[in-house]
Amino acid sequence: MTAPRETAVEHGEHAGHREHAGHGYSGDKEAHLKRLRRIEGQIRGLHRMVDEDAYCIDVLTQVSASTKALQSFALQLLEEHLRHCVGRAAVEGGPEADAKVAEATAAIARLLRT
Repeated sequence: MTAPRETAVEHGEHAGHREHAGHGYSGDKEAHLKRLRRIEGQIRGLHRMVDEDAYCIDVLTQVSASTKALQSFALQLLEEHLRHCVGRAAVEGGPEADAKVAEATAAIARLLRT
């Protein structure tokens, strides 16, 4: 049995850089946490619906609503990342700017695949 592989994100690192304390979403952290708690409640509702043998279409409707809520959250987080992290790197210039643009592009590609 092998130990679980630790990721760079678990160590607060990404793309070879140690993350800074202030992220783009930090200013709205409480609002984001509130939004995530609502999404978590939607997921618990899905669990309850399946446990209670709810009608398939009703469960699918709730899956769709939960998916849209997560997508909306992801888009807001991406916008904040572009404004804060990518914007700051662009002003500073150099290889960090290119790395941040590449990182954001990869994140957008992942979101489009979902």
